[in-house]
Amino acid sequence: MKSKFFLLLILFFSIFSNLSAQENGALIKDSSWTAHFQMTIITQAHSGFKAAYSGTNSLDDSVEHGATSITSTLFLGRKLWKGSAIYLNPELSGGRGLSYSVGVAGALNGETYRIGDPAPALSIARLYLQQSISLDRKDFKSIDDATNQVKDEVSTNRILITAGKFSMSDFYDKNSYSHNPRSQFMNWSLMSNGAWDYPANTKGYTFGFVAELIKPTWALRISSVAVPKIANHPEMEYRFGKAHSETAEFEKKINIHKRQGAVRLLVSYMASRAPTYQQGLGALKTNDTTLLNVISGNATGSSFGGKKTGVYLNFEQEITDNISAFGRIGWNDGKHVTWAFTEIDQTLHAGFSLKGSRWKRKDDVAGIAVVVNGISSDHRAFLKAGGYGFIIGDGTLNYGNEAILETYYNAKIYNWFWLNFDYQFVNHPAYNKDRGPVHVFGVRGHIEM
Repeated sequence: MKSKFFLLLILFFSIFSNLSAQENGALIKDSSWTAHFQMTIITQAHSGFKAAYSGTNSLDDSVEHGATSITSTLFLGRKLWKGSAIYLNPELSGGRGLSYSVGVAGALNGETYRIGDPAPALSIARLYLQQSISLDRKDFKSIDDATNQVKDEVSTNRILITAGKFSMSDFYDKNSYSHNPRSQFMNWSLMSNGAWDYPANTKGYTFGFVAELIKPTWALRISSVAVPKIANHPEMEYRFGKAHSETAEFEKKINIHKRQGAVRLLVSYMASRAPTYQQGLGALKTNDTTLLNVISGNATGSSFGGKKTGVYLNFEQEITDNISAFGRIGWNDGKHVTWAFTEIDQTLHAGFSLKGSRWKRKDDVAGIAVVVNGISSDHRAFLKAGGYGFIIGDGTLNYGNEAILETYYNAKIYNWFWLNFDYQFVNHPAYNKDRGPVHVFGVRGHIEM
C-alpha cells in the first residue's frame, strides 16, 4: 500500500517537473496556460487524557501517534476564448486523521476526512469553466498567473461566472490568515466557519454554479450547488426544491489607518434528506436503527425535507506591517442534523497572524487563535440520549462548549518547501466535560510550485 502511494506521488511530481522543465513548451511561454503543483504531508499525535466513558465516535483517550495524511494536486488551466478559462485539478490523497477524524467537532486535521479507505486514491478534485464579463471597458488590472488562475487583464468591474465541480471554500468565507490547512491553521473550525454546514462531499467538493459581481472595493456572490445524498459521503445530488444549497456573501474591503482589511457576511440555505434531532430522539426511544443510521452517515435518507439556514460573519485586519487580526462568528438553526461539514451549530473564534520579519525571516509566519464551538439544545439532547452523528458521540453527554487553542509556526525552508510545527489544546472534546482535555502535536511539510 505504501509503495503504491509513493509511486503515485513520484508520478505526479514527475509529470509536473516535466511540464515545468519544457522551456520551449507552451506551458512556460504561452500565457494562455497555467500549471502549478502542491504536496502536503501532515503527521499528528495526541496525549492520553481522562475519560469517564467512551462511545463509537470518541477520540481515543490513550496516547495516539502516527496519524499521517498526504495530498498531492496538479492545478492545470487553459484560456479558451475572451474572458474564459477551464481548470482541471487531478488530486491524489490518502492517509488518516487521529481516531479516523472523529471525536472532536473542530476536527484536528483539515487535510483528512472521516470516511474512505486510507489507501491512496486518485480523483478529479475540480473541473470547472469560468467566464468573466467586463462591465467597464476603461479600468483594467493585471492578474498574475497563480493556482487556478491564468494570467490575464480583467476589468475592475466585472461579473465572474463559474460552473462545474469545485469547493465552496474556493469562493466563500475566505480569510487571508485563517483559511488554508496546507499553510495556516489545521483545525477544521479555523480553516472555515465551523457552523457553516457547507455543501460538499467527503473530500470537500461539490458541483453547481457561482456568480460573482466584483467591484474595486466590494463583491457580491451567489451560488446554487449539490448536497450529499448520504450525510458526509461522496455521492452528491441536485434536485431543485428537494436537495440543493444556496449561498450568498457580501464582501467589503476596508481600510483603517491605511491598513487593509475586509468584512464578509454570508447567509446559507440547504435542503437535503437530513432528519431533525427531534426525530432522532424518537428513533432512539423506538430503536429505529434505519433512521439512526441516516443521522450517523451510514445510510441513505429515504425522504426529503431537511432544511438548514445560517448566518456567518468573517473579518480580517492588518494592524502593523507584521501583525494582523482575524475572526469569525457563525450560527445555524441546529434543528436538522449536520449533513456535510462538521457538528457545530454556533462558533466564535479570533486570532493573530505574525510575519517573521521581526526576526529576519520575512517569509515565515506564526499564528495563534482560540475557537469556542457550541451546539443547539436539540443536538445536545440527542447526544445525551446516546445518539451519534457522523463525527461525534460518546454514548452520553455532560455538556460544555468545546474550546480549542491552536498555534503554529510555518517556516520557509526553500523557495518551494515549507515546514510547519503545530500545537492544539482541546478542552471538552465533542462538548463533553467528562472527557479531556487533550494536547495535540503536528508536523507539516508542504511543497508548492
